[in-house]
Amino acid sequence: MLKQEVSMPYRSKQELPDSVQHVLPAHAQEIYKEAFNSAWDQYKDKRRAAR
Repeated sequence: MLKQEVSMPYRSKQELPDSVQHVLPAHAQEIYKEAFNSAWDQYKDKRRAAR
């Protein structure tokens, strides 16, 4: 199985995981993307500090 390399945060809905793209409607995908990216930005420094 080939894994798709994903950069974080997501730049577009097309970069979202297949499980999100196949289950959520387009508007919900946009909400998911924005919420994920916000959390990613908020906690990125804490991830680095934990290493």
